[in-house]
Amino acid sequence: VGLEPGEMAVLLAESGLGEKEARMRARQLWNWIYVNGATDFQAMTNIAKPMRETLAEGFVVQRPEIVTEQVSADGTRKWLFRFTDPATPNAPPVDVETVYIPEEDRGTLCVSSQVGCTLTCSFCHTGTQRLVRNLTAGEILNQILAARDRLGDFPGGVRPTDGLVPEGESRAITNIVMMGMGEPLYNYDNVKKALLIAASGDGISLSKRRITLSTSGVVPYIEPTGREIGVSLAISLHAVRDDLRNELVPINKKWPLAELIAACHSYPGLNNARRITFEYVMLKGINDSDADARELVRLLAGIPAKNNLIPFNPWPGSPYECSDWDRIEGFAEIVNRAGYASPVRTPRGRDISAACGQRKAETERLTRKQREALEGA
Repeated sequence: VGLEPGEMAVLLAESGLGEKEARMRARQLWNWIYVNGATDFQAMTNIAKPMRETLAEGFVVQRPEIVTEQVSADGTRKWLFRFTDPATPNAPPVDVETVYIPEEDRGTLCVSSQVGCTLTCSFCHTGTQRLVRNLTAGEILNQILAARDRLGDFPGGVRPTDGLVPEGESRAITNIVMMGMGEPLYNYDNVKKALLIAASGDGISLSKRRITLSTSGVVPYIEPTGREIGVSLAISLHAVRDDLRNELVPINKKWPLAELIAACHSYPGLNNARRITFEYVMLKGINDSDADARELVRLLAGIPAKNNLIPFNPWPGSPYECSDWDRIEGFAEIVNRAGYASPVRTPRGRDISAACGQRKAETERLTRKQREALEGA
């Protein structure tokens, strides 16, 4: 998982297959892994039995261990996945959270790109967990594949019987958002590879318009994201003044608002049908004034954009409170009146700590020796 067909063919050729056969087997494997969700080579019935046995001896199609699966009262699902690398069996496992949010017209999977995070955004629980390592392209994709397994999203799959996953012929997972643990653009190469495989027409086959990458503002990688990956862009903005954003989103000290907004203006493929989403967490008495709303409108002038206003989701030890509801509505009215759609995101999965900014896995509890082993792996 995570290999492109050409990479699969190289490995198969190195294991003794001829070049032509290796390419053919790679195409078959690709279809079984991404279209059919197969993890057992013996299930790949259009491959001759001796070849299936050879594959099973030399390779694995491995899913992460599901440590926990929690289901919210609103249908949100949160998995704690544990990844181990069969190529480095002595490396300690890592834990990652992935969240599924069902709605009437879509099912969105929130995918992580790193174990932990380096950004230390002051309102975000994930930011209190220090970075352990980047996830590989295979580990990013395996969050999607494992979720599709659990949701009955592959051919012959069975939907959960709790009535919280949409029924019918449509997919349970229709949208992917890179908004889980970590900063995707600090793991650019692996994220790029994973998302291009997810969007491949003969693979998982998700429209790039239904894949959104969220960044806190790693400016040098914003233009390549549009040009090389071509997915929708979201910006974790959260403040409209540099002094406040330096505190809330410390990456702003490296790439301040002027540079970030300039990068947004030039995002490849940007138009009124493909707008940038600006995420704005509502913090009581911090960033929720009418003056902040008017400055947000000024910042976004000329950018095809919409805003997601996010009621702050509390977590233990946080110094912030959520803005009052009438204050959120007043803020939204100013921005909406200026022509920028500003829906208020309904908090989902709060009762299982699956809401935005609440996710934090337990890998931070690794010992120093284990961390050193990971870094050397």
